[in-house]
Amino acid sequence: MTTALPEHAIRRATNADIAAIRALLYAVRAEYGVLSEVGANDPELDDLEASFFRNGGHFEVIEDATSRIVGCAGLYPLSDRRAELCKMYIEHSARRRGLGKQLLENLLGTARRNGFREVWLETNSTLIEALTLYARYGFLPVEPDHLLPRCDQAMLLRFE
Repeated sequence: MTTALPEHAIRRATNADIAAIRALLYAVRAEYGVLSEVGANDPELDDLEASFFRNGGHFEVIEDATSRIVGCAGLYPLSDRRAELCKMYIEHSARRRGLGKQLLENLLGTARRNGFREVWLETNSTLIEALTLYARYGFLPVEPDHLLPRCDQAMLLRFE
């Protein structure tokens, strides 16, 4: 499903988008000082079809009016009942336009439709805008067994 917003469109990502997604991740992680040794070479981005779309996951990108990717987010299947919200990044020029909210709503709708009962995420406390958005949608802080190197907290949303 493609969602149109003034000057922006949200669409399903393809493997042709991988380089642009990696560039976006690198830029936003660098902006917030949360680059790890991986940089933006997250292995699950090597093949979106295999990593995200099989088993009920999803990945979307936001394009500006020139078709440049300025945002993204993924729903990564962890088990039959749990998916992970990940790679949710929006470059500075596209923020404060409701795009993050739209991405989150799209991915939570996909999670529900595909039978997931929980959505997990790992994030960093420097991403204050994202934390506020997640809390508004009902994500609650949880104590994780482990976290990615660039993350310092985890949150969980359980569907009723």
